[in-house]
Amino acid sequence: MHKRCSCGHSMKLILRTVIYVHKVSIANVPVYSCDRCSRNEVFPGVKQDLGELVGRMGAKPEPQTIAFEEKHEWAGVLKDMIAREQPLQAESVARRLEERTNELLDLLLVADSLKDETWKTELRSRLSQLSAQYIS
Repeated sequence: MHKRCSCGHSMKLILRTVIYVHKVSIANVPVYSCDRCSRNEVFPGVKQDLGELVGRMGAKPEPQTIAFEEKHEWAGVLKDMIAREQPLQAESVARRLEERTNELLDLLLVADSLKDETWKTELRSRLSQLSAQYIS
């Protein structure tokens, strides 16, 4: 998955570690990166959730490392694809997103049959993170 950089070069989607206030490392954040000018942009589909995560830490967080893929389904799908050496191309990402959506829907059926409202709420939140609007 690519987008055009302001320098005119193509930016590719990668997973990067984002550092917050020199103390917190947030690993596996989807970022568009330009090899020519070294510009990086957090992927729009995770930007709000990343901002909320950082906001909950406050201005003086404790030193820590956070695995973003554990906080956001989109990052988890991309990390899984990279681990399987699959290309991050729109078609293959869309296919994996559909598979993950189906997995979560199956779990939602189980949670519903168990009448586990907390689990159902968590699964709905994860499903909302896999919205097709993220594919560009």
